[in-house]
Amino acid sequence: MNRINQLFANRPQNLLSLYFCAGAPTLDGTADVIRTLEKNGINMIEIGVPFSDPMADGPVIQDAATKALRNGMSLRLLFEQLKDIRRDVQIPLILMGYLNPVMQFGFERFCQKCVEVGIDGMILPDLPFKDYMEDYKPIADKYDLRIIMLITPETSEERIRFIDQNTDGFIYMVSSAAITGAQSEFNEAKQAYFNKVHAMQLTHPTMIGFGISNKQTLESAQANANGAIIGSKFVQLLDAANGDAQKAVDQLYDALKQ
Repeated sequence: MNRINQLFANRPQNLLSLYFCAGAPTLDGTADVIRTLEKNGINMIEIGVPFSDPMADGPVIQDAATKALRNGMSLRLLFEQLKDIRRDVQIPLILMGYLNPVMQFGFERFCQKCVEVGIDGMILPDLPFKDYMEDYKPIADKYDLRIIMLITPETSEERIRFIDQNTDGFIYMVSSAAITGAQSEFNEAKQAYFNKVHAMQLTHPTMIGFGISNKQTLESAQANANGAIIGSKFVQLLDAANGDAQKAVDQLYDALKQ
């Protein structure tokens, strides 16, 4: 069974997934960050593939992507860094990036390399759903990889159900239509959106991301979905710690208590 599906089968609630950008702040820290996060109880990891025009990302993650590219990070190098990761890491690993680098690499070749190094799925925010259905899903299914789709407060109920019917793994609930970035609380409009999706009783699990940085936003996300995804806050802490993943995750856990 795909590790993503296994995770939700074994522990369906209160999950915590973290995002970081491969190659930032240091080029060679990718494997160490992954191992450190698993050791500290993180349930799933999104590994960012840096791109020069990350349209869904706020300034923190944009800055990390810029640093990673300047450091020399590429898909080829990332796969090289991950080649031995499954010797001691068991949790699901997801690559998150944009279509351009993946298309330049070649999608089927990309999927083959994902399987070789033990990647379980991918998030491609700028992949049109029509293209996903016609061109990408058949290849990803062939390699037992999950393509995770995003929904926002503006996504219609009809489209949410269509995504639920035609994807696997989990559904990524973006907390707002804005770019990524930490928020101090989720307002009534966001709570209404969470409640609406929860009431739909979807087939697949949901994870809430964008804006989670403290106790209030974490507990709200975990109460309204199977878990939470934290990106900008951890990326910021990792950068401030000069790539010291243990220091960054310790500080993150402290922030999530407040």
